[in-house]
Amino acid sequence: MFAHAARTVLLTVIRWLMRVVYRVEAAGLSQVPATGAAVLVANHVTFVDALFLGTLGRRRVRFVMDHRYYDHWALGWICRLFGAIPIAPRSEDPARLAAAFDAIDAALAQGELVAIFPEGRLTRDGTVGAFRPGLTRILARRPVPVVPIGLRGLWGSVFSRAPRRQGARLRRRVEIVCGPTVAAAEVHLDRLRSQVLGLLGEG
Repeated sequence: MFAHAARTVLLTVIRWLMRVVYRVEAAGLSQVPATGAAVLVANHVTFVDALFLGTLGRRRVRFVMDHRYYDHWALGWICRLFGAIPIAPRSEDPARLAAAFDAIDAALAQGELVAIFPEGRLTRDGTVGAFRPGLTRILARRPVPVVPIGLRGLWGSVFSRAPRRQGARLRRRVEIVCGPTVAAAEVHLDRLRSQVLGLLGEG
């Protein structure tokens, strides 16, 4: 009960701050299911992408994130509050990798929304990298709908890895574009990446 109340208050504050700092425009939000499980798939541009996706609607979004952020002394509490799922490369911690996929499957089995960034890392040049096969592993266990999402206007911002960042310019325009939901049986990584590129206006 306390965690839910704390999460609600913090989300309200985050939404307010984001409206002050960014001019966020969203399209296609009806593609995100109002109930039931789904995987949200987006390009990864900045360290705060999860905040944009996490404040899209009223439903909680469970993010799959690098274990180093989850274990960080200053960030860990907020990650746990929002139910983030830490993941590690097989080369670093195969047990934690397996635990992450178990946690993702459990969340989907309970009808939750899970968000992943299938590139597996932030873009270093503004382009969308290849999608890694973790998504297919998730869907093999739990065939739920997938919602492709394009995050536009974030490259070059202070939280990106652009060589020339434009600082925390107030009212920076950011677009969150949700594409048509894709059935699990129809998900192919290259095609899904192309769909995300199309949402970014690059397809």
